[in-house]
Amino acid sequence: MSIRVLMFGWEFPPHIAGGLGTACYGLTKGLANHDIQILFVMPKAGGDEDQSAVRIINASDVEMLEHIPGQNIRWENVNFMEISSNLVPYMTPDVFEKAVQESICTKENTDKISFTNKYQFSGKYGTNLMEEVARYAMIAGTIASQQQFDIIHAHDWLTYTAGVVAKQISGKPLVIHVHATEFDRSGENVNQQVYDIERFGMENADRVITVSNLTRNIVINRYGINPAKVITVHNAVDFQPGNSGKEERPLKEKIVTFLGRITYQKGPEYFIEAAYKVLKKYPNVRFVMAGSGDMLGKSIRRVAQLKMATRFHFTGFLKGDDVQRMFRYSDVYVMPSVSEPFGISPLEAMRTGVPSIISKQSGVAEVLKHSIKVDYWDVDALADAIYALLSYPALSKVVGEAGQEEVNNLKWDNAAIKIKHIYEEVIHNN
Repeated sequence: MSIRVLMFGWEFPPHIAGGLGTACYGLTKGLANHDIQILFVMPKAGGDEDQSAVRIINASDVEMLEHIPGQNIRWENVNFMEISSNLVPYMTPDVFEKAVQESICTKENTDKISFTNKYQFSGKYGTNLMEEVARYAMIAGTIASQQQFDIIHAHDWLTYTAGVVAKQISGKPLVIHVHATEFDRSGENVNQQVYDIERFGMENADRVITVSNLTRNIVINRYGINPAKVITVHNAVDFQPGNSGKEERPLKEKIVTFLGRITYQKGPEYFIEAAYKVLKKYPNVRFVMAGSGDMLGKSIRRVAQLKMATRFHFTGFLKGDDVQRMFRYSDVYVMPSVSEPFGISPLEAMRTGVPSIISKQSGVAEVLKHSIKVDYWDVDALADAIYALLSYPALSKVVGEAGQEEVNNLKWDNAAIKIKHIYEEVIHNN
C-alpha cells in the first residue's frame, strides 16, 4: 500500500543554504523508490525544483483560511517577533540573542499577524524569520485541512511548529527529523526561543528521527525525550553521474580543502592553525576555505596574522557544480567540526576519491571506517594527518580508494527503507 506523506521543509535544491536541502532532496528520491508519495511544502518555491520524486507545494501560493471548520484554532492568538537583524541558517547565539534583545528594547508589544489571503514568504533566513516561521505554521493548518495524507514529516526546527499544527488539524501522526539541534549550532549558549520550539516539536511528535547516535543522545539527554520514540537513521549522499575523478587544475601545488559554513560549529579556526603547522614542514601546498559565515572576517584576519595569505584562499559560498569541481581539485578534505550532527560533505569528497579527515565529534564518524578521525581540538593530530596524506602517496591512494568504495554503499535508498518502516509502524499504532 502506498503511503502519502505531507512533508514540511525550509529549502529544496537548487535553492539551498547548506546540507539540509541536500538531505531532503536525497531522502525524498529514496522514498519515492519505495512507493512513498510526498507532498513537499516549502515557504517559497522557485519553480525550477526537481519534482520527479515529490510534488512541491509553494506556501506563498496557498490562500490561508482564517477559520478551519471543526477545529478550535484561533490564529489571532499567535504572536510573532520581528527580528531587526539578519539571521543566517543555523544561526549563532550571539547574533540571534542580540537581535532579539534589540527587538524587545525598541518594540514593547509584538505585532499580531494580520490576515491576508496569501503571504509571500522570502524562504530565506532574514530579518523577519520568526514571523515567517509563525505564518508557515498557519499555512500548514490550511494545507492539512485540504490535502489527503497518512503521516506528517517535518524537517528542522523551522518547520516543527507547522508539523504540530498539521497534526492538530488532521489527527494524523507526526514524525520530526532532527538534522541539528541548538546545542550543535550554539554550544552551551543556546537560544531559549529556538530550544523551546525544538522541544515543543519533539514532545508532540510520534517519532523523532535523528541523523546520528550523537544527535540521538542530545535529544534524549538535553530535551528529555523518551528514548523509545527516538530512532537514528544515518544520512547518505545523492551522487550525480560523472562527478568522480580528478580534473586539470590551474595550480601545481597540492590542495587541502575545508568546505562548509565558516562558523563555530564547523571548527574553521582549527583548520587554520593546522594549516600553519603543515606549511612549516610542507610548503608546496595551498589551503582552501570554501564557504561563508559569521567567522569569515575573523578567519581572514587570523590567516593574515600568520602570514599565510599567499598560501590560503577563501572562495565564498559554493554550490552545485562548483562544489564538485572543488572536490575534484582537492588532494585532502578536512572537516574539523566541533559538533556535527552528521556531515554530508565528507561523503561527497570521498565519492570523488579524496582522502578525508573528519572530527571524532561528528555523526558521520559513526558510519565511516576509511577516513582519518581526530579530535577537533587536537590541532597537532590534524596537522600530522594532513602532512601524512600529502607526503605519502601510497597512504593517500589507499585511503582515497577505500573511502570511495565505502561511500558508494551509503545510499539514500537504504535510509528510505528504514524511514518507511517507521512510517508503517506509526500509522499502524495511530
